[in-house]
Amino acid sequence: MADNSSLVVGGSSEQQINEQVIIVQLLVMIFLCINLLLILTFFKKEYFYTTTRYILFAVTLLSDSFILFMSNVLLILSYFQITMDVCLCIIISVAVFLYLMVTPVTLTAMTQERYVAICMPLRHRELCSTRSTVYCILIIHALSSVPCIVILSTFFASAHLNFYTQYRICTVEIFILYTWQDHIRSAVHQFYFLIMCIIIVFSYVKIMKVAKAASGEDKKSTWKGLRTVILHAFQLLLCLLRLWCPLIEAAILQISLRLFINVRYFNYIMFSLVPRCLTPLIYGLRDEMFFHALKKDVLFGLYK
Repeated sequence: MADNSSLVVGGSSEQQINEQVIIVQLLVMIFLCINLLLILTFFKKEYFYTTTRYILFAVTLLSDSFILFMSNVLLILSYFQITMDVCLCIIISVAVFLYLMVTPVTLTAMTQERYVAICMPLRHRELCSTRSTVYCILIIHALSSVPCIVILSTFFASAHLNFYTQYRICTVEIFILYTWQDHIRSAVHQFYFLIMCIIIVFSYVKIMKVAKAASGEDKKSTWKGLRTVILHAFQLLLCLLRLWCPLIEAAILQISLRLFINVRYFNYIMFSLVPRCLTPLIYGLRDEMFFHALKKDVLFGLYK
């Protein structure tokens, strides 16, 4: 299930791979530490865990942290060529497939929350209550599970019984036994991201209209919300481009093994790690209230 995490291919330069793996370990550790600090800050103040946008922010933090941790574990297992039982790989992959989709779907929900807050302020309290947010999180997980169900259903329908007793390196490729399965997986993902892009564009246009009509403090708040929507759109774009990575890598593998390793490494950094480090930037550092709470926790910790 390493997807872009599988940076290791036999016959490559061991020194280069070592450097790549070490760099990835450092980046993952930094991002996980930042996310942990943000999660602790979230749970320390009641206002955060009773407000919709902060709750959804925490969902993305937890989802991103899980994916960062699991992709890193699978990267290390792949690097050392450690195999595991296919059934165990399936169990791990169910969670990974699910939370790979939870982040972009949650980002779309966060965009909708900003749309309601700016374009429908009188209904914001009603539509974005704590109870509504809990329902929203359940819907997010239900929608995110559909691609996972599709991928695993096509796999279960195609794999022989003896396949489940084998030991393999846990990568996404073991679930793609035939070309048509890859096409179905790609089609489902493209459909999801098309819908997400439509929602983002719709929200952007509506907020833009309100921003032009607003004045004073309302105008400042609206333009800030508009910038948040743009950053969400950028994150979703990176997630969308990640879907094309396997196709590009497969074509490059036919040309050069060394180039394939370098491209796969770049894709993992750019389209897997970078989108997940943008979440703390968008809501953890740009949000004035959360940033002050975070700064207070950090300074208090250093003081102690």
